[in-house]
Order: sequence, then C-alpha cells, then structure tokens
Amino acid sequence: MKIVIFGIDGYLGWPLALRLAARGHDVIGVDNYSTRRGVEEVGSWSALPIGTMEERLRAAKEVMGVDISFIEGDVTDYGVVKKVMQEKPDAVVHFAEQKSAPYSMMDLDHAKYTFTNNIIGTLNIVYAARDLSPRTHILKMGTLGEYGTPNFDIPETAMVKAIIGDREDEIVVPRWAGSWYHWSKVYDSYNLMYANKLWGLTVTDIHQGPVYGTRTPEIIDERLFTRFDFDDVWGTVINRYCAQAVIGHPLTVYGSGKQIRGFISLEDSIDSIYLLLTHPPEEGEYRVVHQYREAHSVIEIAHIVRNAAAELGMEVSIDHIQNPRAEKEEHYYNPIRRVLPSLGMFGLRKDFRSEVKVMLQDIIPYRHRIEEKRSIIMPRVRWR
Repeated sequence: MKIVIFGIDGYLGWPLALRLAARGHDVIGVDNYSTRRGVEEVGSWSALPIGTMEERLRAAKEVMGVDISFIEGDVTDYGVVKKVMQEKPDAVVHFAEQKSAPYSMMDLDHAKYTFTNNIIGTLNIVYAARDLSPRTHILKMGTLGEYGTPNFDIPETAMVKAIIGDREDEIVVPRWAGSWYHWSKVYDSYNLMYANKLWGLTVTDIHQGPVYGTRTPEIIDERLFTRFDFDDVWGTVINRYCAQAVIGHPLTVYGSGKQIRGFISLEDSIDSIYLLLTHPPEEGEYRVVHQYREAHSVIEIAHIVRNAAAELGMEVSIDHIQNPRAEKEEHYYNPIRRVLPSLGMFGLRKDFRSEVKVMLQDIIPYRHRIEEKRSIIMPRVRWR
C-alpha cells in the first residue's frame, strides 16, 4: 500500500513509518517539526535523543534497509496536502495535530493555535480527499478524552438513540472534553462524520488513551529512537513518572490519583494502527475505534512505576500534589471495545509491569538529560 503519514516526526508517526516500511509498504511522511518547536518553547527536550529527519531517514536506510520519502510541510497549508493527495494514496494517517492538553491551556494564543492547527488541518485533508482521491482511507488519531468521564459505558459507535421528552432520535455520542485540545478533537470528529455523510469518504476515527513506552520491534538502534517527552506540558503520565523515578524525584500524583484512564503501550498502539490500516472499513464507512489495552487510576500507575524502579535498585516516593486540571477525581469509566478485538488485537495480554521496567532501563542511560530539565517536571499550567 501507499500510505501518507502527516506528523511522521512525532512519537507515533516515526515508529509507524518504520513498521510500514519494514513490511514493504510505500511510505510518504509529512511534517513541519511543530512538536520539536513546542517542546523547545517550554524549555524541554526528548529524554531519548533523536536525530534530525535527514539523520533518521539515513539511519532507517542503513539499519533496516528501507526507504521512506519525506516532505517538509504544514497540514494547514492546502497546497502541501493537495500535492500529497494527488499521489492517490491507499491511506492517509493524520497525526499532524497539536497533541498536548496543557499546551492548549497556557493562554489565548495557545488555545487559538490548537484550534487553528487541528481543525483546519483535518478540513484540508477531507477536502483534498474529496477532490483528488475519494477512495483514500483516512485514519485520524483522536482521543478517548473527547468523551470526558460519563457515568455510562461509552459505545464504540458514532450515534446512539436518545429520548428527549417524549421523542426519540439518534444523536452523536455525547462528549464533554476536558481541555481546549480535547475540544478540538471533538470538532474534528464532528467534521469527519459530516464529511463522511456528505461525500461518502472512508474514515477510521481512533479514540486512543495515553500511550507509554520507548520501543517497538523496529527500534533496534539508538539512531531509530522515537521521542520520549517527560515535562509537565508534553509528557504523558506514565512517561513522566518513569522520568521522575530515574532521577529520584517523587512521583507527582495529581490530586487524589483516582482518575481512571485507558492506557496503551507504544508497541500495542503501532500494532493496532497497522491492523486498522491493513483491515480498512468498508468503502464509504465511518468507523469509530476505541484504542486502549487496560484502564488504571493514576495512583495505580504510580505504584507500578515505583515497584518497577525498586526492582532496578531505585527507591522513589509518591507525592500527591494539587491537581492543576479541572476534572473529576472519582468517576466511572468504561469505553467499549469491539473493533480491535474482532480483528485479533489484545488476544495475548502483555505484562504492563514488565513494559514499565523496560522503559526505565531504556532511559536510565539518559538520566542526565532528564536531570538537566528537572525544574520543568512540576506542573506550570493550571486550568483555572
């Protein structure tokens, strides 16, 4: 297959490109390096050193023997999107979005950038597909955070029946996002649903939980590392805890720590996306996918990281700090999963605790990079 990855330079984009190229697919990557600039803006860097795109592509060729095409460009530039879509790819993977909730909550300018980048980029892709390649499968990375934490099982569908007063109708599954970033993803989903209804575009709308990890089977050389963010703005909770552990910093749990989320490892995420690309929906279908392996509270995650660190001879404590976010700290949480299990994913349960231990082992050699940025691990952005 010919597959375009918008956002190839990111945490998921790079390992997905390696997976696809290693299995014989024609990969075209597009990126404008906005994540690198955003991480630098808040004074941070990747704990695992990553090369320039030229260095990464050269390493993929030398280590794996694969060629990956690359275009430096912005998804909000319709000319760039149009140029790529003229290649009539079998699939387009859309990762090219501002992905940080704290970044979106910094101030008005960062909120506006998040909406502009995310919503316009998605609109560019659906219009280019309509006009130039209507049979292209659009696979869009969304978030389980679109739904918030409702007191009902979250269906893996676009629409549900609702009774209001004495009338029944179908409505979009209710959403209640928890940041400007998450709201931008909600509007993305609405726009994808509408484009599907108007023009019959084929869409997979993934709602994924937080991702953790350092490796996939293709990352066999440090020159092939994907990024590992750990600061308060860009680092997801498990990555942040692991970074704290290797420098002896207390694991900082926001609030009570009873907030529950659905987590997935980097390897499982790439496996799942590859499976969805090679098993696309029916032509003209809008497919919703809930992509996570297991649900844990953030205090459970902290204990798992602390225990894994202890096995490696590192003693760390757990501190509860004031929650900078506006969120429920105790709630019901159960997103339904049917699509990926029906395709054979999650049949063999990976050992979550062992995966955390591998992460710690991988970042220990680079603890000096984390230590140098110790001051930016504690939260600096508050929702209220």
